Amino acid sequence: MAETAQNIRVRDNTEAGRFEIVVAGEVAGFSAYQRFGASIVFTHTQINPDRSEHGLGTQLVQTALDEISHSTSLRVVAQCPFVAHFIEEHPNYQRLLIR
Repeated sequence: MAETAQNIRVRDNTEAGRFEIVVAGEVAGFSAYQRFGASIVFTHTQINPDRSEHGLGTQLVQTALDEISHSTSLRVVAQCPFVAHFIEEHPNYQRLLIR
């Protein structure tokens, strides 16, 4: 579980196949994925509507990609439009993509 800010954590819930952002002990959103060999396919990102204006989606995706970058050799497939847009806007993560 990675600490991103006070009372905000991002964790990899491998059983559910998703990274989750937890705010004050409650899951506030997630980025779902499927693993296939050496690739991780992000399929959907969702933030609870009452938290959608707080930048949690960005924190979630950035922390998930940082964990993948630093601790695994997985390559990313960004089927999720939110993840794809994040990577497009942050070129330093493009090296994680499968081309």
